[in-house]
Amino acid sequence: MQGELLRAGQSRPPEERLRPDRLRERLRGDCPVLLSQRLVLRAPHEEDIDALSHLANNANIATMVSRMPHPYTAKDAADFVRRTKDGGIGKCVYAITNGENGAFLGCCALEPHADGRTLEIGYWLGEPYWNQGYATEAAHALVDMAFRTRTNIDHIDARCRVTNVASKRVVQKCGFQFQGSGMVESLALGGMIAVEWFRLDRKTWMSLRSWGDLR
Repeated sequence: MQGELLRAGQSRPPEERLRPDRLRERLRGDCPVLLSQRLVLRAPHEEDIDALSHLANNANIATMVSRMPHPYTAKDAADFVRRTKDGGIGKCVYAITNGENGAFLGCCALEPHADGRTLEIGYWLGEPYWNQGYATEAAHALVDMAFRTRTNIDHIDARCRVTNVASKRVVQKCGFQFQGSGMVESLALGGMIAVEWFRLDRKTWMSLRSWGDLR
């Protein structure tokens, strides 16, 4: 079953995933398609639903992020894709996909704070794609896009569950600095979880934007 679901996402050739009409559609807004060494970050599509629901239906993921229910169904995935189309001012939600074969790997997002000067970054990857550097690569692409295209943004925040060592390693590789601790509600656990708050400011990003020393 897993192979069938993933092949459905992989069957679309690169020229279809990046065909000009889709590129133009995204580039007209403030959430452009992002290309990195191995990844394409683009808007979630209906054809992602099967792979999305399969990968996200994993307690090891849901218990580490605050807004993901568990179990995670095809209906949850379809609702998520629909909500991303509705969008929101300043908010960008991306499907993380393999740049060579189009496989859906996970999701990432930037969401604005009410102060108008801060964005919050979030991300998750399907468990088969852990420990391969994809989350760090996607986070680099999001951070670079945010600071380069949004001159009003001074800070990007990230919140990681205290026990999520891998996620904390990602934000630290991107130059984020620890700010403090707190509690947030977890949909999957039905209660509050302890998180750590990290922040990257524009000045630090400018000094590290080549990312060469952080890889």
